[in-house]
Amino acid sequence: MTETLVERLWAWLHETFPERQIYVRSESRVQFFTISPTLQATTAGLCFIFLTWVAFATVNVVFKDRIIAAKDHRYQEMQSAYESRLADLQGSYDELNGALIAAEDRFKATAAELQVKQNTIMKFVDRKEQVDATLRSFASGGATLAKAAHATDAAIRPLTAATDADSPALGPVTRTSSADIEYKTVPPPQVVMQPSSASVLDIGHLVGRLRDLVLGPRVAALYPIVPATLISHPGLKTLDTETERVRQIGTAETEMLSGTERRLDEKVANLQGIIRQTGIDPKTYLSSYSAAEGVGGPDIPIQSVRIAGIEDPKFNNAYMTASAVLEEMDSLVSALRHIPLATPITGNYDPTSAFGPRIDPFTGQASFHPGIDLAGPYGSIVAATAPGSVVWAGARGGYGNLVEIDHGFGIRTRYAHLSAILVHPGEKVSQGTPIGKLGSTGRSTGPHVHYEVWYADVVRNPDKFIETGRHVLE
Repeated sequence: MTETLVERLWAWLHETFPERQIYVRSESRVQFFTISPTLQATTAGLCFIFLTWVAFATVNVVFKDRIIAAKDHRYQEMQSAYESRLADLQGSYDELNGALIAAEDRFKATAAELQVKQNTIMKFVDRKEQVDATLRSFASGGATLAKAAHATDAAIRPLTAATDADSPALGPVTRTSSADIEYKTVPPPQVVMQPSSASVLDIGHLVGRLRDLVLGPRVAALYPIVPATLISHPGLKTLDTETERVRQIGTAETEMLSGTERRLDEKVANLQGIIRQTGIDPKTYLSSYSAAEGVGGPDIPIQSVRIAGIEDPKFNNAYMTASAVLEEMDSLVSALRHIPLATPITGNYDPTSAFGPRIDPFTGQASFHPGIDLAGPYGSIVAATAPGSVVWAGARGGYGNLVEIDHGFGIRTRYAHLSAILVHPGEKVSQGTPIGKLGSTGRSTGPHVHYEVWYADVVRNPDKFIETGRHVLE
């Protein structure tokens, strides 16, 4: 097949360029030159190449400026497209970086607010534990009451003018709060919270990890070539998810505070019920207690107060309301401590005469008995039924040897017919402090203690106080 092609090519060459002879005659001589087909084909090819080059050179010379202008135009178009692409990539990067910074700011703000919330709640819980410890120490009764109260930083407050702050039994009191309030000249005031040194969330570490997730660890090497599709990068979604999770934790803490407030309301109602069982109106009594302490100030609505660092109005309102209820509970516990709920005899005793009308043992006529009589072994210890200040210690008519104690806020107790008095006027006593010994002095038929309770200058039935105390002190 190869030989056939060669033969065909050779035959075509001889047909196109047949052998030619050129004759040259000079005088009588004739010479000729033979031109072979191969030489003719070679010469024709060289002539074609030469003419082609001449045509190309002529076109370049004639259209040179147009060609150069076209090349410049294409270069400018490519450069413009490249710069536009770079600008788009820069915009995409700036958009991504802005979205990341905004997401970081939202997360940091939410996490920082959560940290302040948790610190606030911890302080609130500490305060609540103090009040609960005070209530437990009160319920335990006995001579250890004042010590337990000092240990919980909620000891008995100074009484009225008859009570001195330097009393060894009552002592001065420092009342703590779960937050320090700083009032500014421009409302609303702020509750200033000092965050604890221990961070609740390692915000910086988490944000750094999320930044690496979004931009990648080698983003600087790739800058500014960051695809615009990274704006919807899963890392940003992760950061938004974490922000929402932290916000939900803050919402749960608000609900927890609201639940705590409801439980505190129940405790406040129970304490008010205890005071009411004694025959004392709790609101009137608590008002006199507050008046004796000396309280006041401007009336600022809860809604106009916020905790520094917390913008959540629901949390602020829940915290303020719960704190107000806790303070009311603390006031009730402290006020309840001044109500005589214990019995004046700690050992065995026998009630021999009740409060109210009776037949007088000496005259045999109907009369009013302003207290209760508790009989027991001669010389038994008679103790104070609540903390207070001794205002009388000595003989007084039919009472015989009498000790009278002012418990503050209009409450006084009397212990009559004592065989011995162990205290002196002006002395401060605690609940359970021995004040005398059981006897039969004065208008008495046998060893017993005549016990009276006075409130607002009206004698009250001591049995109600003792019966109430059985449910509280035992």
